[in-house]
Amino acid sequence: QVQLVESGGGLVQPGGSLRLSCAASGSIFSIRDVDWYRQAPGKQRDLVAHITSGGSTNYVDSVKGRFTISRDNAKNTVYLEMNSLKPEDTGVYYCNAVISTGFHLRNYWGQGTQVTVSS
Repeated sequence: QVQLVESGGGLVQPGGSLRLSCAASGSIFSIRDVDWYRQAPGKQRDLVAHITSGGSTNYVDSVKGRFTISRDNAKNTVYLEMNSLKPEDTGVYYCNAVISTGFHLRNYWGQGTQVTVSS
């Protein structure tokens, strides 16, 4: 059984920062690509940032220069450092990871963590 748990969300003022974590646990052989998604109220879930198993990263244009995705393979954890936050960054942030258990290669979602940017 594999679980992804996001944490680090909260209420922050515009211009502030938050660091989200996505921790994987269970029968993990390896973690491949990992994505962070954002779902704003009443909208679809959109990709925000992507990191490969080798550490290459990509970002949606709206967060480039403000967000940084990184990973600590020893801790099976991926982070999303968010700076210069704007009200439009508000939403539930989900991580999505492709994980090998040694028997299966599957796509897993976390439960999400709420980020609210408001004064």
